[in-house]
Amino acid sequence: MKPHLDLKAQDRVEVSFGRLPLIWTWLSASAGVLAFTGSVLGLLHPAAFYGRETDLLFNAAIAQDVVNGLLVAPLLVILAWLARRGSISSWLTLAGFLGFTAYNYSIYAFSIQFGPMFLMWVAVLGLSIFALAGTLASVVPEATSLIGRTATRLTGWVLIVTSVLFTLLWLSEIVPDLLAGVPSTSASTWNVPTNPVHVLDLAFFLPAVITSGVLLIREHVWGHATAVGSLAFLGLTTLPILATPIVSYLRASPPGWLIMMPIGALSVALWAVFFRQLRSTRRQQHTRSMGSDQR
Repeated sequence: MKPHLDLKAQDRVEVSFGRLPLIWTWLSASAGVLAFTGSVLGLLHPAAFYGRETDLLFNAAIAQDVVNGLLVAPLLVILAWLARRGSISSWLTLAGFLGFTAYNYSIYAFSIQFGPMFLMWVAVLGLSIFALAGTLASVVPEATSLIGRTATRLTGWVLIVTSVLFTLLWLSEIVPDLLAGVPSTSASTWNVPTNPVHVLDLAFFLPAVITSGVLLIREHVWGHATAVGSLAFLGLTTLPILATPIVSYLRASPPGWLIMMPIGALSVALWAVFFRQLRSTRRQQHTRSMGSDQR
């Protein structure tokens, strides 16, 4: 009878989900609190922090602070808390929010002129990078239970196609500028040497999202560990783009409304696929929890 009891104990371990380790919970929550604080200060005193930037970068920074302060930073703390309590869907989503935070605070730290918020931006950047690495490393063993049980192919192709489209969009500006021997068009509007969005997207984030999509289609554990977060990351990147024309309009700058329709449609599609994938993950967690209770 003892081998039988050991097998049932092993099964109970397999059907239960773990919790986000405490260190990554605290690092994630700390990044969220600091990001919220910085965004609120940026919105209250924009001239003090962004007054030396061009109008376009000023408006983009304000739009980013709106998205960070009202949505991303508070949810970063909530997701970390829920992941600590054992929610696998929150754990997977947290990785996307951390990636988005690292992405944006790289732009803050490297592209906004040196000023009173510099150390806070660097702190958020460091916290989010370390928290992202730890969150991904610790969630992979949990993601093995999702293989073959959650929606994959549609999500994988959405990740791949969206990333390829953004790659082609950035190259459509970069290549002509290089061939003409002129400075980067978009970087010039921000008065920075190179466009940090192009650098981060082409060097890190878009290849990572494409890899996530490919691995998900192939039912690899890293695909399941990163797909929900990758969708969240892509969806979050559309929000500041949508907020920037509104900020520009309120500041009596040319708003550029034309961008709203294609980016708005993309945002709706990404969030629809995100919630579809998340619902499938939650259903699997519920199923396994019911199985564990029955045992």
